[in-house]
Amino acid sequence: MLKCLKIVFFLMMTASVVQAQKIGFVDSEYILNKHPDYKVVQEELKKQASAWKKEAQNLENEIKEMYNALKAEEVLLTEDMYKERMEDIRQQEKAASNYNTRVFGINGEYYQKQDELMKPLQSKIFDAIDKVSKRNGIAIMFDKAADLSMIYTDPVHDYSDFVIDELGIDENTETEENK
Repeated sequence: MLKCLKIVFFLMMTASVVQAQKIGFVDSEYILNKHPDYKVVQEELKKQASAWKKEAQNLENEIKEMYNALKAEEVLLTEDMYKERMEDIRQQEKAASNYNTRVFGINGEYYQKQDELMKPLQSKIFDAIDKVSKRNGIAIMFDKAADLSMIYTDPVHDYSDFVIDELGIDENTETEENK
């Protein structure tokens, strides 16, 4: 009997502690789209990606030109010369593939550049979320934009606008998304 009372008491205490904790969420995608630095980061990344894509296209064009030249001269080449040219083309294809992997592959230069550009902005947003959470006594803060599945969210628990205020962003600023 005493053991049952202890368990009931423990459950009651646990329930009251859980009820006392505030939970909230933010939408980091919404916050990012409101932040003026995000557009600058996106433009810089787009510019760099465009240069990398142009270089990749140049490599592909060189390979096409090599194939066209080989096709045009095929009847004039000896078997050894043909094999040598094909080997050159294969080497160029391998170099193009390596370039694409190095730049656009997993952990490639594109993703490293994206990380480099986004880290300072993400840090600012995280610091603002931290301040808003502490100021409002939030014990647990979720990110609606993350992979975490949030089936329903009551807007009363959305602290995204508080974070935007903490960052000093004018909420009336028009973004690409709102145009």
